[in-house]
Amino acid sequence: MTVGHSRDAAATASVAAFTALWEARGGVVLAVVDWPETAASWLRAADRMTAETPDAWVVAAAMTGFVQLARRMLVSTAWEPARTYAFGSLCDSRLPALAGPGALDGLRGAGVDGGTWEVRGRGVTTFPPRTGE
Repeated sequence: MTVGHSRDAAATASVAAFTALWEARGGVVLAVVDWPETAASWLRAADRMTAETPDAWVVAAAMTGFVQLARRMLVSTAWEPARTYAFGSLCDSRLPALAGPGALDGLRGAGVDGGTWEVRGRGVTTFPPRTGE
């Protein structure tokens, strides 16, 4: 997998903790890519995110920068939102509209409450945490 994050302190710390845990459990991280919240061009970050052709992507980011990066990855790379897992910072009802209709279909992630969420069309659907059954 390739892991990407914006450069804010929360995203950087989240990715560091996630990758350490993932690798400690035998997982492989092909690359860790960061990007600024604003950029003249998103192509470099998009190319770095997709260079290793990972099975999946994990993203911890602020919404504005991620939307710009996602738009670039969609038109310039083989990135697939449905193979991308995001942290709770992207669970925002405004996300699909900012990216464009259908652009992020299948993007999913973990919510801050332990539940999950997924982008479907023009909305973000949230699911409650699983209970111990």
